Amino acid sequence: MSADWRLLGGLCLLLLLGVAVNGELYTALAEMEELFETESVLITNLEGYIRVQEDKLSFLKIKMDEYQREHADAASDITAYVSNPINAYLLTKRLTTDWRQVENLMEHDVGTDFLQNLTQYRNVLKFPSDEDLNGAAVALLRLQDTYQLDTSSVARGKLNGIQYSTEMSSDDCFELGRQSYVNNDYHHTVLWMNEAMSRMLEEPLNQTQTFTRADVLEYLAFSTYKEGNVESALVMTNELLQLLPNHERANGNKRFYEKEIAHQKEMKKMKGDDGTDEMPVSDLPVARSDTGELGVKERKSYEMLCRGELKPSPTYMRSLRCRYVTNNVPFLRLGPLKLEEAHKDPYIVIYHDAMYDSEMDLIKRMARPRFRRATVQNSITGALETANYRISKSAWLKTEEDSVIAKVVQRTADMTGLDMESAEELQVVNYGIGGHYAPHFDFARREEKRAFEGLNLGNRIATVLFYMSDVEQGGATVFTTLRTALWPKRGTAAFWMNLHRDGEGDKRTQHAACPVLTGTKWVSNKWIHERGQEFRRPCALNEDSGDFAI
Repeated sequence: MSADWRLLGGLCLLLLLGVAVNGELYTALAEMEELFETESVLITNLEGYIRVQEDKLSFLKIKMDEYQREHADAASDITAYVSNPINAYLLTKRLTTDWRQVENLMEHDVGTDFLQNLTQYRNVLKFPSDEDLNGAAVALLRLQDTYQLDTSSVARGKLNGIQYSTEMSSDDCFELGRQSYVNNDYHHTVLWMNEAMSRMLEEPLNQTQTFTRADVLEYLAFSTYKEGNVESALVMTNELLQLLPNHERANGNKRFYEKEIAHQKEMKKMKGDDGTDEMPVSDLPVARSDTGELGVKERKSYEMLCRGELKPSPTYMRSLRCRYVTNNVPFLRLGPLKLEEAHKDPYIVIYHDAMYDSEMDLIKRMARPRFRRATVQNSITGALETANYRISKSAWLKTEEDSVIAKVVQRTADMTGLDMESAEELQVVNYGIGGHYAPHFDFARREEKRAFEGLNLGNRIATVLFYMSDVEQGGATVFTTLRTALWPKRGTAAFWMNLHRDGEGDKRTQHAACPVLTGTKWVSNKWIHERGQEFRRPCALNEDSGDFAI
């Protein structure tokens, strides 16, 4: 306790004990002299009160300047600002952990009216939750992995060498590392805690920080151990104990690490003695990279396609053609469609100018109020549920709702030559921060017995995917077994068949939506089912019996 508070505490104690501090002191100069001591206590207390208030106001002023500066930068182009995943993460962080710190400080003495305003704002405005913060952090880390982004570059606001945003502070990096730790993602915890440490040492002494070097070392030591490096974990723990010798958990971990290292040395010695190559496996938990539902090879191919590192051979590319087509539709003789071949077998095409600006704008306006978290169908139960491998929001628009949607559906029929009576409603999708959809099939596989239950329309025979925005970086649709990537271009539409002619699913059409690195991605799609296509795409006994190229 400081001298200021000890003096105040002593004065309060006198009052509580009923000591006659307010007796007839004026009757004796000696006693009047004692008032100077009282005044000294009060002045010291007042100085301490003012200092605390000034520190609080100074901190709040710094935060306000930071918020105003960022807000002003964002106000010039809000869409561009929030479409940057770093900005989105920082905005979410400002309105969760940062604002909670400001709010707690405001609660101490003053600002009651403003606190009441905050309560009212929470009833009428949208505020991100802790879950949102965690989601934004995970998205940023997903982008870092998929596009192989250097940690320090991301912290400087650079994505693939392009400066997009302001730099992250040590506190921003620390929070990203902490979120990784909460998710048991020790690999990224190490990356971002190291970055937080580096930035903390570079920042001026008056920079506001909510953590200490000891905090970083504690996270680093345990995460490094979980990554399998016990020796480095011990070194960091020893460094932590130099700062905080009585740290109970660190002392316990130190003994544990030393014991484990001794055990490993003994095992190594035993191995050398008997000459065997077999190394006993430690029963300690070691975190490994989570590849989710994808195999290591498949994930590598997916990420390389997203980065544009995997492409069809030049010889194959020369066989692809662009042309005008009418698809035997009389109306299209007046204005044929612009077709670009993306792959020969399976046949995947891109139609250019497949949707007009006015149509896309209307569809977006209609979809916004209806957006819900996009779902996937459980292959066992058939129920729709959210999944961390599909990060987007979607809405469904009926054909009869607007003449514009009816025109788009008719154009889809013209492009595909298929009957739209068995097509699902137009699905509109907007991808979120680092939004993606992991490799998947649009058709239901044999084991998915309850897929499309209740529709009675058969399997999904074809997919038409409209791109309704340009994407600055990322966001490609990639076919993981075909080495083919379709890059979003506003107004274009991709089309492919999901089923062979014998009704079996074409597993070569497995595809994924790569994470959006910068920009925003809007798409809409029509999933067309088998029923009603019997004469438009006749069945065959074998899977590849003369499949057509439009």
